[in-house]
Amino acid sequence: MSYQHLLERFLTYVKVNTRSNPNSKTTPTTQSQVEFALDVLKPEMEAIGLKDVHYLYDNGYLVGTLPATSKELTHKIGFIAHMDTADFNAEGVRPQVVQYTGGDIVLGESDCVLSPLDFPALNGYIGQTLITTDGTTLLGADDKAGIAEIMTAMAYLAKHPEIPHGEIRVGFGPDEEIGIGADKFDVADFDVDFAYTVDGGPLGELQYETFSAAGLELTFLGRNVHPGTAKDQMINALQLAVDFHNQLPEVERPELTDGYQGFFHLLSLEGTVEEAKSIYIIRDFEDNDFKKRKELVKTIAAEMNANFDTERIKVNLYDQYYNMKKIIEKDMTPVVIAEKVMKDLGIKPIIEPIRGGTDGSKISFMGIPTPNLFAGGENMHGRYEFVSLETMQKAVDVIIGIVKESSVQRRTT
Repeated sequence: MSYQHLLERFLTYVKVNTRSNPNSKTTPTTQSQVEFALDVLKPEMEAIGLKDVHYLYDNGYLVGTLPATSKELTHKIGFIAHMDTADFNAEGVRPQVVQYTGGDIVLGESDCVLSPLDFPALNGYIGQTLITTDGTTLLGADDKAGIAEIMTAMAYLAKHPEIPHGEIRVGFGPDEEIGIGADKFDVADFDVDFAYTVDGGPLGELQYETFSAAGLELTFLGRNVHPGTAKDQMINALQLAVDFHNQLPEVERPELTDGYQGFFHLLSLEGTVEEAKSIYIIRDFEDNDFKKRKELVKTIAAEMNANFDTERIKVNLYDQYYNMKKIIEKDMTPVVIAEKVMKDLGIKPIIEPIRGGTDGSKISFMGIPTPNLFAGGENMHGRYEFVSLETMQKAVDVIIGIVKESSVQRRTT
């Protein structure tokens, strides 16, 4: 198997700042994502042999097709990755390539050190080629590793038409990191039987369970008077925010939970005595527990409001996405195929729930079952992010293996 241009692609992609912006009202939320799609990815997709490469201005997706090698192979599968990066400095990314022999890795000329004492997973990468940051930015392996892997796999398949496969659709989308990238996903345009997001972490990850997710925005309205005469008159909006937060279960925070445990996560708290605002995300796997969490925040707000003659706590609670297990477990074909391919390649599948979400969460509910494959990134969303080239190569192998295996299964059913 040739991995020609895999590293080169990845290094090119990560140097482009495509950070999304949660405060923007455009689609995509940053113009840099549009330019990355049209100026970098689209010409390359056409050059490697993808057909009907088109950019959808309504939703920010760049889509291309690798035609079927036989008219008899009528099944269609897809591979999806996102173009944006998370809310950490993404300007001036200077990746460094390290032949890792163990111990600490100094990140560029910064004071930052990537150490196995802090990140024990490093010990599993001795002898491998790692791509890290220079300590001043994130890397962007989430999810430009996925883009590079899909591109490399498609380039290989285009050069090897003797490998039988049905139609393969590729989609690169925006704004996944801020949870809105798949809101406008065009199922009819993508038109596949099932798909995979290539957006996971370490080698072997295969995920079809995600959190169900809600966003919570609370506005606290106070009444400001001079603190010297405040008794029985002042209503401190910031104190209301603190009082609300203290009524949430103390141990149900991200830093104290794992596995199937859900949480309330306070993202921001700002304001004055007169007005304050808190933003939370709410996460859980089970429908009933998810419902209870949402009911709890409404109950707390209602009980606090009952102490005043006017509404002081305003609640904006909204669902973001749901656990895609409910869709995928109806037909486990894409999971079964990926699991078999990994085992055939000597990769141990790690089938665990995602303590987060992927674009596949929403796309699955739109009608295309879309589990998630590993892309290789570790310590994502910050200066200590890194990825193994060898893991990226294995991700390419898995993508190609899925293409082959899906054709085999369709021919035998």
